[in-house]
Amino acid sequence: MDVEVLSRLQFAGTIMFHYLFPPLTIGMGLVMVIIEGMWLKTGDVSWNHAARFWTRIFALNFALGIATGIVMEFEFGTNWAAYSRFVGDVFGSALAAEGIFAFFLESGFLAVLVFGWDRVGPKLHFFSTLMVFLGSCFSAIWIVVANSWQQTPAGYHVVDTEVNGVPGLRAEITDYWAMVFNPSSADRLIHTLIGAMILGGFFVCSISAYYLIRKRHELFARRCFTIGVVVAAIFSVASLISGHHQAQTVSRTQPAKLAAFEGHFKTGPGDLHLFGWPDAKTQQVKYGLAIPGMLSFLLYADSEEPVTGLDAFAPEDQPPVWLPFQSYHIMAGLGTFFILLSCVSLVLLRGGRIFRMRWLLWVFVFTVFGAFVANEAGWIAAETGRQPWVVYPSVQDGVSMPGLRTSEGLSESVRAEQVWWSIAMFGLIYTLLFGVWLYVLNDKIQHGPDEGASIARRTGSLREAAAALAGHSRSLLGSNHQREERR
Repeated sequence: MDVEVLSRLQFAGTIMFHYLFPPLTIGMGLVMVIIEGMWLKTGDVSWNHAARFWTRIFALNFALGIATGIVMEFEFGTNWAAYSRFVGDVFGSALAAEGIFAFFLESGFLAVLVFGWDRVGPKLHFFSTLMVFLGSCFSAIWIVVANSWQQTPAGYHVVDTEVNGVPGLRAEITDYWAMVFNPSSADRLIHTLIGAMILGGFFVCSISAYYLIRKRHELFARRCFTIGVVVAAIFSVASLISGHHQAQTVSRTQPAKLAAFEGHFKTGPGDLHLFGWPDAKTQQVKYGLAIPGMLSFLLYADSEEPVTGLDAFAPEDQPPVWLPFQSYHIMAGLGTFFILLSCVSLVLLRGGRIFRMRWLLWVFVFTVFGAFVANEAGWIAAETGRQPWVVYPSVQDGVSMPGLRTSEGLSESVRAEQVWWSIAMFGLIYTLLFGVWLYVLNDKIQHGPDEGASIARRTGSLREAAAALAGHSRSLLGSNHQREERR
């Protein structure tokens, strides 16, 4: 394999592993705000126990998200130096905004969230939970803005530059807010946050369903399961609306990507494929099922309206088809399943019928894996569908601006064997880290929430230990006093 393929594989592996955690913490943040709000409203201590449990789970995933995210920033410099020079002005401003508006907000209140339960009042702790949740959302905003700018660049111009004697091009911001509100940033941000909320809702449902099946912590599980289903249902339906609007935006701003998503090889009325196997050689989708004209209807409300196909682009400018097609349809298929499952479950919540349906609870236990896959598949589709461009060419104020091909973004000095070694090293470290994550997560789930009796036992043990320590201290003081008298 050449350096480009290896570097892309390395970055794909590290970012996919990292992306297990940010959407989960964002989605869990919303659930934690709801649960802690219920504690403030009702004063019921069992809500407090629930909030403490989810905070422990949240802290684990938040820590891993931070640790795995740092690696990607180093890869920009080691493997993608030319790319870093091109986008440095844009990414620098976006990531600086993330640090100022998001990271400091998260880190400032995270300590209070995790360690402040018995040190601050309930209202301040709730405020800290809310700030950590909002901070995670703000972090997503600036990351998505930076990524969206690569897909639909705006508010910049390109200049010739030279760094350490190496000539190249550099994108410089001319209109900051045009860069932030580029044509795809709002759609992509909304869809990303919705996906995170779906994952958070189903994650809570999965653990709660497991407790219900095992007949453990049933009050906790019923309450949290109900919240998780409501969150999952609301945002699953919202994802359908958001996804439809985003597809319309992609059809205008990145028609080659949409053509790859749907296996649309020739310009003309577009069919909507439910599944299939796109073949670039024969330029057709095999073994599939399609609804004639439905793609045109969804995009333009006219089943006969032509949709731009891959034949409208030069061969060297066409994205690959198979991977974007399959990942896009996996995401869409899972999204449809989530809508059906969550909406039916809302009906079954009445009278607690769903809690007696053991088979359906098992479905919820494993649906969280589908939510992880859907989030990953959406990003795979978005990133592979924009190839061969890492930054799209555009037109700014009537002037054509060059883009940056992925092959042009590589570091000049990196070699294939170096990337091979780093892939092997990261693979080993991430495998061990994944195992540690599963072990600690399972340990926390098996322990479960602290209930009144366990807290009382723990408090009693602490009191006994404190009394024993005090008695030991008194005996030591007495012995010292006797020695002084003998002297």
